[in-house]
Amino acid sequence: MKQLARNTFARLISVFVFAMCIALSASSSSAATPMRDKNQSSGAAGNPEAVLADQVRHQLVLLPWYSVFDNLQYTVQGNQVILSGEVVRPVLKDDAASAVKRIQGVQEVDDQIEVLPLSSFDNQIRFAELREIYSFPSLQRYGMGTIPSIHIIVKNGNVTLEGAVDNQTDKDLAGLRANGVPNVFSVTNNLRVLKNS
Repeated sequence: MKQLARNTFARLISVFVFAMCIALSASSSSAATPMRDKNQSSGAAGNPEAVLADQVRHQLVLLPWYSVFDNLQYTVQGNQVILSGEVVRPVLKDDAASAVKRIQGVQEVDDQIEVLPLSSFDNQIRFAELREIYSFPSLQRYGMGTIPSIHIIVKNGNVTLEGAVDNQTDKDLAGLRANGVPNVFSVTNNLRVLKNS
């Protein structure tokens, strides 16, 4: 009976996650796309590295397995692309490197993406964090779009929030909600604030 209840709950969560991922695509595209490395400046359209960076971002956001539980980042140095971040599925790491290698002008891809360890404990925390953050009324809008803008990275019970929010209040609120989930060892809030309050 307990197993049946767990399976039913797991299906409900899967439906919830799927609905979150395919909900309205009206969210800010800069918040929903993979993050450029903090050292990478966003240059003008005439800058070859900026053009290449836009193509890398475009390819990464199209990856079918990219979800709220993954964090993809990249740095463009000349014709080399350095991929970093954390993913739940090994296939996403491989797909990201393959997609970027196919971009015209990319000569080398340094794939430093970390595949997170398999853990039912971490999975429970992921879904609890998802519910805690995205069920809160003022944070629900960040779950709209094909890729939610607040990413929840869980490794060995430690949570890191990545992505972007509109203001400092939302960043603080997301961190507060993330800290409210039981059995979490630590929460690191790396959310970027897009607008000055």
